[in-house]
Parts: sequence; structure tokens; C-alpha cells
Amino acid sequence: MMLVSVDPETETISILSIPRDLYVTIPGWGQDRINTAFVYGSTNEDPESGASLAMQTVTANLGVPIDHYVMVDFSAVIQGIDILGGIDVYLPEALEDPYYPDMNYGYDPLYIPAGTQHLDGATALKYARTRHADSDFNRASRQQQVMLSARDKALSLGVGGLLLKAPSIYQQVQGGVKTDLSLDQLIALAKTVSE
Repeated sequence: MMLVSVDPETETISILSIPRDLYVTIPGWGQDRINTAFVYGSTNEDPESGASLAMQTVTANLGVPIDHYVMVDFSAVIQGIDILGGIDVYLPEALEDPYYPDMNYGYDPLYIPAGTQHLDGATALKYARTRHADSDFNRASRQQQVMLSARDKALSLGVGGLLLKAPSIYQQVQGGVKTDLSLDQLIALAKTVSE
């Protein structure tokens, strides 16, 4: 879970990663880990209500009002990064996770050497998700690194390149992204972020 604050007046963006196991008070549910707020709110398979309870939980515990949400599933991350042609990340040391989970309750060992690496979508997702190699703080840092690298890659394509890829990006990720932002708000946000 990331809390992103965009201030167009000062032209700044702040990102706060919230550890999924942070023990908090969930309004109407009591004490539990923050990531369970979404689960509790999503009863009856209603992800929008899950997002709403997660936003209320962050506000109640951190004192920060949350205006909007964007939920991104694994497939949207993979497909979005692949459409961009991959991303580049720098690893100060090799990353090894022999217990990275596969989708069948087994293992899919992960190894990424030190240095600047070009990652496809699937590897970028693994890089962001791995938690056995070090700490939750490192994991949060990797998640922010992937998000910012994807932003940098998108901006490096220039307006023309992005416009050419926009229909493909939208078609590939639309099912994996849910938000309460309107299309106009998303376009305005993208413009602000690019500046």
C-alpha cells in the first residue's frame, strides 16, 4: 500500500509506503493488520468498498485525508511494464530469494545480479514483491523504485511515443486497474506527474 501525495503548486510528489502488516485500528472492525481493511471492506466481492475501508483506515490511523484510490493488480503491472519495453533498475547488490512463491503453492527462485538491470514486467513484479531476501523496508523501496522507473520510462518515450502506445496500454491494463478517478482527472494527473 502506498500513499501518494501530489502537490501541483509546489510541483512535488511524496510517496509513503505503508507496511502491509502494520497493526492498526480498522473502523468498525477493531485491531488488525492494515492490509485486512481492504479484505473486510470487500465482503460480497465489492473491491470499491474494500478501497473505501482501506482509505478510512489510513485516515483514522495516520491522520491524512485520502481523496482517491488506484488499485493495480499483478497482471496490470506485468503488462504495463512490458508495453513500455521494460524498465531499468539499479541493484547495489545481488538479490536472491530461493523461496519466491509461484502461483501453485510452490517456489519460483529469484536471482537478479547487482548493477543496472533491464527488467521485463514479470521480473519487475517479482523484484517489487520479494520479501524473503531482506526486509519490508527494502521491499517498500523496491516497489517505489519500480513505480518511478516505469514513470521515467513512460516519460522517456515522449508525448508522441506515449500517444502511440496509449491505446495498447489502456487495452492491456484496463481490467487490472480500478480507481475512483474520472478519465479527465487521470489525464490531468498524468500531465501534472509528467511535469
